[in-house]
Amino acid sequence: MALEGHKKIETNATLLLTLSFLVVTVGGIVEIAPLFYLENTIEDVEGMRPYAPLELAGREIYIREGCYVCHSQMIRPMRDEVERYGHYSLAAESQYDHPFQWGSKRTGPDLARVGGRYSDEWHVDHFTNPQSVVPESVMPAYAYLADSVLQPTYIVDLMQTHRMVGVPYTDAMLENAASDFIQQATDFGDGGVVERYPGAQQRDFDGQPEVTEMDALIAYMQMLGTLVDFSTFAPEQALASR
Repeated sequence: MALEGHKKIETNATLLLTLSFLVVTVGGIVEIAPLFYLENTIEDVEGMRPYAPLELAGREIYIREGCYVCHSQMIRPMRDEVERYGHYSLAAESQYDHPFQWGSKRTGPDLARVGGRYSDEWHVDHFTNPQSVVPESVMPAYAYLADSVLQPTYIVDLMQTHRMVGVPYTDAMLENAASDFIQQATDFGDGGVVERYPGAQQRDFDGQPEVTEMDALIAYMQMLGTLVDFSTFAPEQALASR
């Protein structure tokens, strides 16, 4: 009897489509509806902050060059992944990413914890000629980034756009965006950028006097995975604070 009923569904395209739609609808409601009643679906994690202007510009370059096609930024909670790349990724680490850079393929290694693993000089060499530091690499060269001087012309507009979708950029951050952009890579006398963006690294990333696309991309690389102190992170405490 059950097989006959199943056959009736399979041989009737309209009935199959209708029942499939109902199943997907009910499943979607069950999974999505509760999220509207939760005050916060992402646990607050100490250390997380919005990207500094130079880091944000570097992230835009990362997206523009399609780096996410070959590099993921999501470490799964499996033993082999954690042993190779570090602590598994937290949802909070992507809460200011629009769009997120989890990726779906690893031609190259995962970059979620790449910050601080290599020197600025290594990154410069790697972007200039990847095979000089990783002989088996199939990554193309991005030497032109060092020749592309970067101006903070649209950085405020970019930050305002991110604020519209929930990134907590303050008025002070927007007012100082252009100067923070320059000072993070050139002027080490003003600590304002570090005060506004705790943990921001302030130095000449590519060794050139001008702020270049290379500076911005390395600044972004060097902060990935560095904001959360996993030696003190306790998942149960983060969940309890929700």
